[in-house]
Amino acid sequence: MTSKYRRTEPIDVLLVEDNPGDVRLTKEAFKDGQIANTLHVVGNGVDALDFLFQRNDYADAPRPGLVLLDLNLPRKNGDEVLEELHGDPDRRRIPVLVLTSSEAEIDIVQSYELCANGYLTKPVDPNEFITMIQELERFWLSIMRLPTDTDLD
Repeated sequence: MTSKYRRTEPIDVLLVEDNPGDVRLTKEAFKDGQIANTLHVVGNGVDALDFLFQRNDYADAPRPGLVLLDLNLPRKNGDEVLEELHGDPDRRRIPVLVLTSSEAEIDIVQSYELCANGYLTKPVDPNEFITMIQELERFWLSIMRLPTDTDLD
């Protein structure tokens, strides 16, 4: 792949994950893959929405260019986060990839009905998980054109 297809500016990525092991593996994948994007982490659905809507403790949070969202979260689950996020005209363009352990067809269908941009099942093997995150970076954060704040004006 030639460099003309690669994104030159890093973006902010929001990881919404309550499992410390998966957070650690994701951070490791970003570090090992020399991913220049900034990874922010919250551990529940309420904090995710506060981050995305820049309220409470996250009033100064950057607008993420991509959200990696687990479905099984405390306080508000991933479906509730998707529903609220995509119900807001100012935030519905933020791409959301569901990153979960569920392989249930009902979860896949529901996520896409709530406007998820993709659905990824977490591999059990830690090395496969890291590889998946690095492949995700190559595609979503290097090749795909994502909306920016200026695209929204």
